Order: sequence, then structure tokens, then C-alpha cells
Amino acid sequence: MKKILLTCFFIIVSNTLTKAQELQSPDGNLTLTFTLNTEGTPVYSLSYKKREVIKESRLGFVLKSDISMNKGFQIVDTKKQSEDNLWKPVLGEQKEIRNQYNELKADLIQQKSKRKIAIYFRLFNDGLGFRYEFPVQDNLRHFIVQEETTEFNLTGDHKLFWIPGDYDTNEYSYTTSKISEMQSLVYNATHVSLAAQTTIKNLATQTPLIMKTNDGLYINIHEAALKNYPAMCLNVDDKTYSLSSHLVPDAVGNKGYIQTGSFTPWRTIVVSDDARTILASKMILNLNEPCAFEDTSWIKPVKYIGVWWEYFTGGGSTWAYSDNQDVVIGATDFSKLKPNKTHGANTKHVKEYIDFAAANGFDAVLVEGWNEGWEDNTAFKKERIYSFTKAYPDFDVKDLSSYANQKGVKIIMHHETTSSTAEYERQLHDALDFMTDNQYNAVKTGYVGPIIPRGEHHDGQQMVNHYTYVAKEAAKHKIMVDSHEAVRPTGLHRTYPNWFAQESARGTEFEAMEGIHPDHTTILPFTRLMGGPMDYTPGIFQGDLSVYGSKKNKLSTTLAKQLALYVTMYSPLQMAADLPENYMRFKDAFQFIKEVALDWDESYILEAEPGDYITIARKTKGKQEWFVGGITDENPRTALIDFSFLPAGKSYSATIYEDGKTADYKTNPQSYNIRKVTVNSKTKLKQKLASSGGVAISIK
Repeated sequence: MKKILLTCFFIIVSNTLTKAQELQSPDGNLTLTFTLNTEGTPVYSLSYKKREVIKESRLGFVLKSDISMNKGFQIVDTKKQSEDNLWKPVLGEQKEIRNQYNELKADLIQQKSKRKIAIYFRLFNDGLGFRYEFPVQDNLRHFIVQEETTEFNLTGDHKLFWIPGDYDTNEYSYTTSKISEMQSLVYNATHVSLAAQTTIKNLATQTPLIMKTNDGLYINIHEAALKNYPAMCLNVDDKTYSLSSHLVPDAVGNKGYIQTGSFTPWRTIVVSDDARTILASKMILNLNEPCAFEDTSWIKPVKYIGVWWEYFTGGGSTWAYSDNQDVVIGATDFSKLKPNKTHGANTKHVKEYIDFAAANGFDAVLVEGWNEGWEDNTAFKKERIYSFTKAYPDFDVKDLSSYANQKGVKIIMHHETTSSTAEYERQLHDALDFMTDNQYNAVKTGYVGPIIPRGEHHDGQQMVNHYTYVAKEAAKHKIMVDSHEAVRPTGLHRTYPNWFAQESARGTEFEAMEGIHPDHTTILPFTRLMGGPMDYTPGIFQGDLSVYGSKKNKLSTTLAKQLALYVTMYSPLQMAADLPENYMRFKDAFQFIKEVALDWDESYILEAEPGDYITIARKTKGKQEWFVGGITDENPRTALIDFSFLPAGKSYSATIYEDGKTADYKTNPQSYNIRKVTVNSKTKLKQKLASSGGVAISIK
């Protein structure tokens, strides 16, 4: 009898563990199904309001060499738990974030090898996050990932907003197409001039990827908490409409070096039938670990100007101090070189920027080209390119530090590595000590060109670890970091809030090079900004670069749209990127840049459609003032701005910076109008936006 009962018990347990597990989001709209298929492969599917989002998709890994970790599994145990709490970001789009989810954990073991993995699924009201755990175990300790075999099998030929899969850059223009059209468009999408490119040979795209289904669902696929692991691109099967993980390899083709007792990043799927919900999602932040620092009082939002745009205009200013092409760091005596007299980062000129910043309420001045080495900044062929502690002879570090301090302005350090990261790490501690000694509290890092160590990629495991290492070491010196050309963010600014902005996409500098499409900034918030704030560097008022003599580029927006970007492109680090003299020509419009906040109590997504338009309102942290930004693509439109976010029963003065009647980004971009109206919570404003135009509103 005991044997019979015991056998029955095991049959019941076995049936329970092999039966499909279901998990619902707290609001019941999302349903995850998890099970093993007939091969013992873990599979999952996802639905939203009973509409299929992700069809049955396989999970797992192949370890080197061809060791299967994606089939032959049994489910050992499953556990469910829930969480619902509030937390406060150091800097952010809202002062409090709700972290509410239901979780399913599945413990798996391979029958033959006895190797174990666990898969965690967290279902939020706005989407799904899942990740793998490699538990400590007897017969698996150190291993190499050959490939991750995670799938995202889609339900149809969705509309995608995509950039090509690449190991070294995220600076492509976005292409909008059906999945089935990608192959015919990828050649033109990839054949552009960028500083470092390693495109994936098969059809592939980067994350974050936003898509729209024929029946009106919006789906965003990305990852969260990318640490000690390569970034995930997505293979695309344009026949079956299937996506699968494609990890960035290292110099010898391996994907990741892992020790058991660790987790992968989260794979994220944000879903809604309302595009505004995608932009409002904080799921990726919620999937990151809490702040790693006890004291965050030194982490502040920064509004800055800089010796920067003048290098791109063609007006003659240069990063380099001399024209000598044969400099050797540590050997060349720069004081004996003949100055080229075009060096922008000189003491007199920087003081002019400091004066302008102080007079107009800016926090800081970025200075590029201050340090030895810019004459011969050759990527990949040269390892020791710059000194990060020695200034050019015409840049007086002590004098400028004292002068800025007297004016109440900070200088932002610039560390361009030209991707010689091996050398940067050798100099890093001295560079950070140098910053501390001279009262710099923020640094802009750059990674232009192919990586040294040679063969590594910008988005591979080694470089992922490098960026995090720099942020953590900078925090020890109470220094904030803004990284350019780095791997796209995955919410790590929750854990390391001093890493407060990144570029990692096609930014304003491309307005002076190959150009930017009018729809670009209506796509970025649905893609690149899903992972974290972007140092987009808006605020260009003089968009016709031919006035400087050598460039013929023209801006892709109206002036009013440049103002609106300060609201629609969230970042606690915002630059007024144009030359000071151009702001003095348009002082009334410049007022909005001077006033707009950087840190927020609340954000309200009023209108949104990827590739077409975005309108966002935000409340300044700790103040009874609001700012609104609305933008459109090349198509003029009428935005409907609903002011119901304002407190009821009170009236407010709204200053509206709008496109002029004849404004057009191609023919009349500087046409704008400023007017004041009284608004309250019942006001609904119909606002006309020009072609690639915008509106910016200050409410007090």
C-alpha cells in the first residue's frame, strides 16, 4: 500500500511539473505560459488581453563546444511570488516608481548531464521580463557561451522601426518597414559612413526594437541589467517572422565567459495597445538592482554648454593644438610645437564660455580638445593616443578651475579614448584623481573607432564590463559619467545613478555630417531611450551650416522642435549645443532652454505614435511648474494638448513657443512665435505643428 501511494504521489508531482504553468500580470491583461516541449526544451508564450503577442518560443543555450543546454530538461520545481512596492529614483521622469509584478521561477535539470538552470519570469502590467540563472552545481562551474537560443516568435509581418544589427555602433538612421521588407532595405541601411562598424552578416537588428502589429499592438523588445554579458542583437527570419537572440562575440568568437552562481540580463517585452503606455513603462528600470551607493547627494542634474559644436560647423575651430602629426604621448614637448591658432580649447575662449554659462544660469561647460594628443588621434593603429592628465600649453587648468569656481560654474571633463580602452584603463585612476584635484565632477567619455584590445567590440562582454567599471570607479571620486559610443543602456542608471546619461545612438552631431531624418526623434523615445537617458545635445538654432563657409548641411527640424526636444527626449543632462552668439540672436526663444527643468516629479504622455509624433508634459521636481514638448515628423499636424494634468481649480500662465505660420524645416526653420495664454485643468489646446516642427510650453 505504501509503495502504491508513493508511486501515485510521484505521478501527481510529475504531472504537475510537466503541465503548462500560467502566470498573469497584476491587472490580468498579460498571460505568460511556460512549459517543456516533447524534446524537453523550455518554451514560453505571451498574450495581451487574450491576443497572442509571442507564439511558443524556445529558450536555452549552447555552450562551447556544442554542449546543448536547450533540450533534455525536466522541471524540478516551480515557485510563484508577487511584489508591490514604491521606490524613488535619484534622478528621473517621476519622483516615485511602482514596482509591481508576479513572478514564476522554474528550476530545470537535464536528465543525462544533470546540469541545472533556472528561469525567472516577471510579469508586470506593462510587460514581461525573463532571465536565466546558472546555479552553483557540482558538474558545471566555468563555461563559455557559444550562443543563447532565446526566441521571440511573432504573430505576423509586423511594422518595425529598426537599425541594422551591429557589434560596434548604434548610430544608424532608423528604417521603417514590414519584416518581410527588411532584406531589400538592409544594404542601404548599412552602407553609411560611421566611425566603427561590424554589421551582422545575416539579417539582424539591434535592440531596443519597437514594432506595431496590424491589429494595433505595440511591442518593444530589449534587455535590462546588462552586466558581465554581451549585448543582445536579434536575428530576423523574414519568412517565419521569428526573432532570436544574437550575442556580440569577442575577438576569438566566444560570446560570454560565465561562472555558475550568476544571472544573465533580463530579456524584456513591453506590450500595449496604446503607444503612450510604451513610453510610460518603467519595467526596465524595475528589473535593475537598487542604487549601489549610500550617499547620492552629489549626483545632480546638469544643464550645460560647451566648446563642442564649433568643431562641427566647418568654421575652422579644431580639437588639436598644433598641426604636427608625429606626436608621442610622454615624449613630445607640446610647448615647443608651433600652435595652429585654431585650437578651440584655449584659456581665453573657455573663459568666454564660462562667462556665458554664468550669465544665463547654466551649471557647466564641456571642453573638448583640452588635453595632449589630438594631433594624431588614429583609431586602432595607435594605442597610446592621449594623456588624460596633461593639458595643452594654452589651456591653464588651475586658472580655469579657479575662474569657473568664482562664477559658480563647473567644467565638464572630456575623456575621448578613440576606443583605446586598454590605455584608458591604465590611466583611469590618475585621470580621476586629476579631476578631483581640479574640481571636475562630471566627465564625458568617448569611444570613437574600433576597440583596443584589438578584435573586441563596443557591445561585447569585455566592453560591457569596461563601461560599468568606469562608472563604479568614477563614483568613488563622486564623479558623474556621460558615455558616448558606448553600448546602449539597459536601466543601469538605477543601480549606478552617477552614470546619468549616454549617447549610444545617432545624436545631434550627425546634423553636421550625414544628416538626421525628421522622424528620428519621434522613434528614439520608443527605442534607444527605453533603456535610459540620452545626451542628444539639442538646441541648434542656426541650422544652415553654409553660413560658416564650408558646410552645406541643413537641420532636420524647425527651431521650435529643437526646444520641444528638451521635454520629449528625457535626460538629467541637457546641452544647449549651439554657439552662444546664435542664442543671443534669438534671446526670446533661448529663454525656454534656460527655464526648462531636468528632473521631474511626474511625466504625462499626452500623445504618441512611433515615427509620427510625441507630446509629453512633465512637472518640475518640487515646484508648481510644468513643461510641455510636442514634435512631429515631416508631416505637419495639429496636436491636441489636454491640460488635465494640472491641479483642478487653479489657473496658470502658459508661454507657448510655436512654429510660425510659414515655418517649414526645409524652407523656413527659424520661423517661430511666442505667445502667452491662461490655462487650467479643463483646457484643451489645438496646436499646429509645421513640417518636422514642434511646440514647447512653459507653465507657471
